[in-house]
Amino acid sequence: MIKIVTLHDGSALEVGLTGNPDGKVVMLPTFKKSVYGKEAEQLKAWGVDPESGAHFVKGLSDRFQVLYFDYEGHLMAHPLPDMLTPGSIAQDLLRIADEMQVGVFSYYGYSWLALAGLQLALRTDRLESLIMGGYPPYEGPYKEMLTVTEKTYEQALLHLHRSESKSNESVGPETVDWDRIQVTIDPDVAKQFHTLYQHLTEFDDTSIQEKLAMPRLTFTGEQDTIVYGPNFGSVTVDIAGRLRQNEQTLRGCGWDVELLMGAEMDHTKAMQPAAVLPLIKPWLIARLL
Repeated sequence: MIKIVTLHDGSALEVGLTGNPDGKVVMLPTFKKSVYGKEAEQLKAWGVDPESGAHFVKGLSDRFQVLYFDYEGHLMAHPLPDMLTPGSIAQDLLRIADEMQVGVFSYYGYSWLALAGLQLALRTDRLESLIMGGYPPYEGPYKEMLTVTEKTYEQALLHLHRSESKSNESVGPETVDWDRIQVTIDPDVAKQFHTLYQHLTEFDDTSIQEKLAMPRLTFTGEQDTIVYGPNFGSVTVDIAGRLRQNEQTLRGCGWDVELLMGAEMDHTKAMQPAAVLPLIKPWLIARLL
């Protein structure tokens, strides 16, 4: 079933629901439509599966119903520069579930969409389980990401006043200079994520753990550490380090914790279906079925 859902700001999002009709529902806001040809080859050069969304849906659909949509892609096309808040995200996610006639569900999100899942879990009793990939649920890097998103927004504004720069279309991950990379996205797109982290300035994830009663899994790649240069505030976002440091505390709070091992298992590699499905599918089966 495919349906167009109107979100809280009036924009329209395509949402799908498929899979085992007798299975529990897994919400997948990370869904990306498949791409082919030259665009697919560019994604592969960065270690990105160009058919990731289809592979996630297919991988889960035999045992679960999958509620899938591209929330991040939607926000790129319909930015909310002053309105992307934890509350508005939760409102959208629950509205999607309501429109698709889904009562309770599990949630899987990666990176900032994992953060969104944590905020959702604090605002509803409808989550049967929560999976956070690529963002730690305890002592998360909120301060660092506030800096990164602020600098990204500043650079996006500066780009508006510059002449068109030389295309980086052919630049691959082995040659890009992260200290010199230029931000060319729409300032409204950049600002919305800065707005989100501004609203999380006072959020203390160490004090809310007792409010989370559902089964929970957190994971990331063992090499998930991003060192940002001066253009992005000279901060380090050490996702893997935070999970290692707080693993026993997290387990004591009821979380299952996994580090995906491998020399190249960084933030990008650890979000690909080939890495994620062998972890989350058995976990969901064990916790829900």
